[in-house]
Amino acid sequence: MATNENRQRKASRYVVPVAVAGVAAATIGLVPALAASGDPDLPEITAQQLIEKIAASDTQTLSGTFKISTDLGLPSFAGLLPAAPSGSSSADPADKLTQLVSGSHTLRLAADGPDRQKLTLLDGSDEYSLVHNGNDVWAYDSKSNEVFHEKADGKGPKPEDTKLPGTPKELADEVLKAAGDTTSITVGGTAKVAGRDAYQLVIKPKQSGSMVESVKISVDASTGTPLKFTLASVDGGKPVVDAGFTKVDFGKPEASAFDFKAPKGAKVTEGAAEKGAHEGADKPFGGLGDLAGLGGFGAGPDGKDGSVNVIGEGWTTIAKLDSGTPAPKTDEAPKEVQGFLDALGDKVSGKFGSGTVFKTKLVNALMTDDGKVYVGAVTPQKLVDTANAAK
Repeated sequence: MATNENRQRKASRYVVPVAVAGVAAATIGLVPALAASGDPDLPEITAQQLIEKIAASDTQTLSGTFKISTDLGLPSFAGLLPAAPSGSSSADPADKLTQLVSGSHTLRLAADGPDRQKLTLLDGSDEYSLVHNGNDVWAYDSKSNEVFHEKADGKGPKPEDTKLPGTPKELADEVLKAAGDTTSITVGGTAKVAGRDAYQLVIKPKQSGSMVESVKISVDASTGTPLKFTLASVDGGKPVVDAGFTKVDFGKPEASAFDFKAPKGAKVTEGAAEKGAHEGADKPFGGLGDLAGLGGFGAGPDGKDGSVNVIGEGWTTIAKLDSGTPAPKTDEAPKEVQGFLDALGDKVSGKFGSGTVFKTKLVNALMTDDGKVYVGAVTPQKLVDTANAAK
């Protein structure tokens, strides 16, 4: 169970850096409209030129409203999550922002340079606000009338510490080179997004066996700021993640937008500063790049003793973990947990033996009865084929 200290992670980790605010909001994802007669007539542009345009974007100020909807195809977690430990705050971003991984939500965003950002999550008449202003990070949950406060330590990565290509063109070249034979990157027409003209960048796997059908990013034609994005699954139906700006203004927000004063009678919890570097602390969204390549697992040579062996490349990369112990039997789990696992899992068998595939619309995992685990953003059949080939 998570400790109080772990739950009181740095709130500053969850504040979107302004220089990439548009990118971050877009990377949560919204399905761009299909080409229609109302789409803007813009000058032709290549995929490389559009990537260069994104890289050259220097959006420092903006305000707007965007919507997020996520659908991983998971059954309800109701009744499965443990209660928050005594002494924790309902306003702690480490817990509150996990709401964004399911359902539909409306947010308001304001940003003014790297030191001032505000995000407000609207839920009916209730609001949850996260404010970064200078050295302070505040979070307020109106439903519980609780406040979470922490000092920003300024220990994030510095621009000079980040090794990137020197120009937008060089960056675009590197992106296209990295895509290589596994990825198709094209421009898929234009669209109106939040009242602005936008190009659509379409990214698709060339490899078979990936759960990703496509990634689409709508890019503001004037500023190069991504405005919305979709991640669609080969399973079809609703996008895995669907979000994007419905209103956006690139003007400078009023300074008062970032002021915060704890409401009268509110319970204020001071966050405990973490000791040492926290893995992924410099990645506001948990390091999405690592998910694509599974590069953050620290692969071992054979996947034993808790280390991970990475199999394959690109969109069909699979991580193999050998726990060294037989898989737990779901029929021995508590009734409510057993129902949840049964809704997720399918029994499978092959040369590897037998096991269970736990499914979502994006990431699937095969747990064999002898304790091996194969996981990746690939189809269940790809997992079974990989397990068979390992024999």
